[in-house]
Amino acid sequence: MAKVTKAQVDKNLRDRVFDDIFDTTVLDYARINDRQYGIILTDLNGVQRYIRIGAIVAEERDDMTAEELMQSEIDAYTAKQNDKAEKAKKKADKIAKDKAKREAEKEKVNE
Repeated sequence: MAKVTKAQVDKNLRDRVFDDIFDTTVLDYARINDRQYGIILTDLNGVQRYIRIGAIVAEERDDMTAEELMQSEIDAYTAKQNDKAEKAKKKADKIAKDKAKREAEKEKVNE
């Protein structure tokens, strides 16, 4: 049996995903190209916006399985989100501390 090309394999995988997603949707998505679908929706400000949905097929890797690659991307995203939350908490704590310090200094001046 002849080996199927990467382009054919990737197209088949994207088509399977898009078919699964868009067979059950109530919105009217338009096929933009082999890799993307799009739709026009009105945002909360009443402005029409163009939204694209794309399917990216990850490269095969020798150093990890598809499951490991997917999990590594999930783990990296989770770590970044946790870092952002920690930085936001530190910033909020610093703002509160600085505000308390300014108010304490203001109280000293008023005495």
